[in-house]
Amino acid sequence: MITRLLVANRGEIARRVFATCRALGVETVAVHSDADADAPFVAEADHVVRLAGNTPAETYLRIDLILDAARRSGADAVHPGYGFLAENAGFATAVTDAGLTWVGPPAAAIAAMGDKLAAKELLAKAGVPMLPTWTDPGAVTDFPVLVKASAGGGGRGMRVVRDAADLAEALASARRESAAAFGDGMVFVERYVERGRHVEVQIFGDHHGTIAAQGVRECSIQRRHQKLVEEAPGVLAPDLRERLHEAAVAAGRAVGYVGAGTVEFLLAPTGEFFFLEMNTRLQVEHPVTELTTGLDLVRLQLLVAEGEPLPEQATDPAWMRGYAIEVRLCAEDPARDWRPATGTLHRFAIPGVAREFGNLRAVGLRLDSGVAAGSTVGVHYDSMLAKLVAWGPTRTQAARLLAGALARAELHGVTTNRDLLVRVLRSPEFLAAEVDTGFLDRHPEVFAPLLPADEVSLTALAAALASAAARRAAAPVLGSLPSGWRNVPAFPQVTRFAGADGEIEVRYRLDRAGGLAEWSTDPSDERAVTLVGAAPDRVVLDVDGVRRAYRVHRVGSEVFVDGPDGATSLTELPRLPLPTAEVAAGSLLAPLPGTVTRRHVEVGRRVAAGDLLLTLEAMKLEHPVLAPVDGVVTDLPVPAGGQVETGVVLAVVDPIQEDA
Repeated sequence: MITRLLVANRGEIARRVFATCRALGVETVAVHSDADADAPFVAEADHVVRLAGNTPAETYLRIDLILDAARRSGADAVHPGYGFLAENAGFATAVTDAGLTWVGPPAAAIAAMGDKLAAKELLAKAGVPMLPTWTDPGAVTDFPVLVKASAGGGGRGMRVVRDAADLAEALASARRESAAAFGDGMVFVERYVERGRHVEVQIFGDHHGTIAAQGVRECSIQRRHQKLVEEAPGVLAPDLRERLHEAAVAAGRAVGYVGAGTVEFLLAPTGEFFFLEMNTRLQVEHPVTELTTGLDLVRLQLLVAEGEPLPEQATDPAWMRGYAIEVRLCAEDPARDWRPATGTLHRFAIPGVAREFGNLRAVGLRLDSGVAAGSTVGVHYDSMLAKLVAWGPTRTQAARLLAGALARAELHGVTTNRDLLVRVLRSPEFLAAEVDTGFLDRHPEVFAPLLPADEVSLTALAAALASAAARRAAAPVLGSLPSGWRNVPAFPQVTRFAGADGEIEVRYRLDRAGGLAEWSTDPSDERAVTLVGAAPDRVVLDVDGVRRAYRVHRVGSEVFVDGPDGATSLTELPRLPLPTAEVAAGSLLAPLPGTVTRRHVEVGRRVAAGDLLLTLEAMKLEHPVLAPVDGVVTDLPVPAGGQVETGVVLAVVDPIQEDA
């Protein structure tokens, strides 16, 4: 019997496993890097062991340190979570060799599925349908194709190639990213299916020979081959669902599978489906299966690891009910091509959450989060902050509930993909279940911010009025007088903000009673606006006869405004700004902290607009730095391997002046 479990992972999955352990009376052990010392999962563990260092290679990927932590903490079992060492056969072997209970599949099954090429060959013999695959790039003649990493998943090392001329660079880039993410640069090529759907089957095996399929998940809404929205049980014909279950169970039997696993398939518009990969671990999207089956998959993992048989509910699809949809809320900056974002999460509040990390008993929301208000989002790990999951009797009800909660969430301090997720959930095509892996490519409108452009001025006005109310509340004398009030009309108050699209100047004047006598940010805006009330954290305006409330949260000069139409963040500018140092013309600045992994040009090289200058790696992803104009590279101040912070000059390109 497991009495003390060490989770060899971090963030949301560590908290998820700890929640089940508390319900079962199992003690917990957390291991953490220095960067995670103040993370919520560390505070929730019964026992904590520090792993000195910050990067995964220094900490969470060190098998020797994890085993030493288990020994020192008195743990008798290890759960790998997902990511890091979760699909490392050597880790599974080391854990069992140390006399500990391994909460995962056998090392042999992990090894068999870890090599995707070998896995395809093995499962093809078991009758699982396969796509055409090439290991020799010279043999590829049928485009488009997909370059894939043999050793990993999560979209790392994947590239769609539509032209033979682009294959060599795609292979080289995929090898670098795969080597950085998984320590293995082997890649292969397979046929790319247009308008394909990404579906997967949750399977579970025990030590008594039972392997059960526990439903299908739809995971087609993806960006850069990484899942954003997942659903269960998916919109599928019953006979197709049954055939997917049979193929997934056949895959599990072929490797003698035990524990939780996922068999992923590509579903073609013709109704054919093909094996993609088998993930020998719990998946990020497992909550949608839990909410539709009523199962606790982590509890099942622990019971199976202790030698118990799967209970009847875990093998009977008749238990399935309702519909669940999950979104991955990530720290990403839409203004910078959705690159991972960093910073301090000043506020993290999602309304209507019924449970954290647990099953729902009625219509509602579940939150699985690795962060809390005050958490620091750094560069060492991936960008996912949390998963929000809605359950409802129907798909439409679940989507509406989830979109509404996301739209009202207060997410301050770190830019996120929240607006994108809301627009996807509310789009007519999504609600009609017209989804496939190319959904986002066909619907660029979902990338627009929720807040309409003509509403930005009202949020800026609300920010200015709230700031004025805060100053009056803090005034040591005459705090009851309206801000800026005079006995005779005078110049209006002026507050300037930096916003996502540039500077906003708010001009307003209050009357003797504290009402809004006049205001403007744009002379062409003729809306009639009346001030109903202003406090440091809440402003109510009447706009053309419709009352609107704005929630305002200020941290230093940053002002976060959440209104009925969307949210925005503004930076209040000083009235008398200090002079700042100028950056040389043509400078390319680091969009986020990271490591320069490769320089593709040298100083003095003539380049064309769009040429690749260098590659920056951050949050497990490669970020190309491209020449903005035709010119000559005059400076490359950061060497390969050098680490940089946001705003550091990476390269300088002197534009070529054309003759008149």
